Amino acid sequence: MQGPRIFDDVARVAQGAVGAASGLRTEVEALVRQRMERHIDKMNLVTREEFEVVKAMAERAREENEILKQRLAELEQNVQNS
Repeated sequence: MQGPRIFDDVARVAQGAVGAASGLRTEVEALVRQRMERHIDKMNLVTREEFEVVKAMAERAREENEILKQRLAELEQNVQNS
């Protein structure tokens, strides 16, 4: 009867080791995430929302620039024809 009991003990030890490894994994992931966030904060990066706002502003400025270039060309043409 000693055999089945040893298997039960080994199974309990293995189960405990798996649980400990899972807990350790969770702690390591949290620590890595925390350190990465700290490093990213130090890099002074912009958020996605800030990037999108600036991108939209640049697109509007580019469109306005094209309109002004066209208007300037038309005015120059009018001056030359006068």
